[in-house]
Amino acid sequence: MKLSVFPSSMETARSLIFHLVDIMNAEPDKTFNIAVSGGSTPALMFDLWANEYADITPWGRMKLYWVDERCVPPEDSDSNYGMMRSLLLGIVPIPYENVFRIRGEEKPVKEAARYSELVDRQVPKKNGWPEFDIVLLGAGEDGHTSSIFPGQEALLSSDQIYVTSIHPRNGQKRIAMTGFPILTARLVIFLITGKAKAEVVEEICHSGDTGPAAYIAHHAENVELFMDAGAAMYVRNG
Repeated sequence: MKLSVFPSSMETARSLIFHLVDIMNAEPDKTFNIAVSGGSTPALMFDLWANEYADITPWGRMKLYWVDERCVPPEDSDSNYGMMRSLLLGIVPIPYENVFRIRGEEKPVKEAARYSELVDRQVPKKNGWPEFDIVLLGAGEDGHTSSIFPGQEALLSSDQIYVTSIHPRNGQKRIAMTGFPILTARLVIFLITGKAKAEVVEEICHSGDTGPAAYIAHHAENVELFMDAGAAMYVRNG
C-alpha cells in the first residue's frame, strides 16, 4: 500500500488528477477502463479537472463506469452520475459512448443485473472477473467503501459483479460493485480527505480488516491512498 499525503484537500485532488493523467500517458495506445465513486470528496476533484486540467487529459482514451450509485434519477442531488455530469462530464470532450452510467431510476435488482452484464461485456477479464485499469474509491467515517457498509461484508465475496445494498441509517437503496471486481483491478486508489476520516484511515493503515474499506485496502494487489494532512493525522511513519 502506497501512501501519499498532501497539505490540503485541494492539493490532494490536484495531485491525483496529475497521477491519473500520467498513468494514461504512460500507455498512449491504450483505452483505460476506469470506475469512479461519488460523494463530496471526488466532487472537488471533478470540478478542478474540468476547470484547470481538461486540456491535458486524453478523454478519448477513457471509458467511465461507476463503483456505486444511489437508487435515484440522475437529476436528483444524490445521484453520483448526476454530480459528475454537472461538474465534469458535461464540460469536457469525453465521448458520450464512453460513459456507462448506472441507471439509478430503474428497479435496483434488475439494474444491478443489467449493469453487471454490461461491465462483463465491456471490460477485459482476469481470473473470470472484469479487470478495471483503475478503481477510484472513497471511505466513509464508518469504514464503508463502494456502497458496502459495515455488517454487509458478505457483499465483499459475492459472486455477482454488482449487487443492491441498503444504507443502514437512512434506508436508501444503492447499487454497489462487489469485492472481487475491486480486488481484481490493476490499480485501486482511495481518495480520502478531512479530519473526520482520520480514524478510518488509521484503521486502513494500522489495523486488521475492521470494515469494508480496510478489507479492500489490505487485499487488493495494488493500492494507493491519496490523503490530505487531516485524514492522515493518525498515520504512523514506517
